[in-house]
Amino acid sequence: MNKEELIKEIKKLNINFTEDMLEKLDKYCHFLLEYNSHTNLTAIKVTEDIYLKHFYDSLTLTKIIDLNQENTLLDIGSGAGFPGMVLKIFFPHLKVYLVDSNNKKTKFLNILKDEINVDNIEIINNRIENITPEFLNKIDVVTARAVTNLVVLSELAIPLVAVNKHFIAMKGNAEEELDNSLYAINYLNCSIDKIITFDLYKNSGIRTLISIKKNQATDIKNLRSYDKIIKKPLQKRIK
Repeated sequence: MNKEELIKEIKKLNINFTEDMLEKLDKYCHFLLEYNSHTNLTAIKVTEDIYLKHFYDSLTLTKIIDLNQENTLLDIGSGAGFPGMVLKIFFPHLKVYLVDSNNKKTKFLNILKDEINVDNIEIINNRIENITPEFLNKIDVVTARAVTNLVVLSELAIPLVAVNKHFIAMKGNAEEELDNSLYAINYLNCSIDKIITFDLYKNSGIRTLISIKKNQATDIKNLRSYDKIIKKPLQKRIK
């Protein structure tokens, strides 16, 4: 996908954009390629693939939610900024939190935010479970792209979400994974709001967006340690 093709697809997503936003995206791409030449951030190293598999893929989140109606977004396992940094560029009103435990990636993001001149964004070098109490029941949209299985991810993400707001998991083909996570989603006082499955672009891969609505606040007393989340996932026990 070249820049012109990306612009056409952004228009189809009904995202309002400016030349300044497109310039930021250009700078982002060039800086990522330059930085990636000495520090491994992504296996994708071709401009056209970055525009497709990182930039456009990130923006497809808008297929399932209107970010113009939200105020805060937290991206779990943001890596080199996908989808959180890309969404921040196109929805500058959002207060965005990019969370990643990998120091080299958060270092890149801190430099990047100055390179492309974005503000009202916080980059957090930590594991998500360590910051949960600080963000408990506070975030409008929590998202994660290609991060762990949905059973584990739901228990990590949902506590952060404000009541009546959404956790949106960005996955590939997720039918079996979704089936396995239904018990956990219900146990965490949430419900499936919407699921969208689509071809990313010209047969380049299947994508699934799963929007999970939070119906009740999470009690801090019910938070489990990461070890327990992994060792005893929230799956219905078969007697």
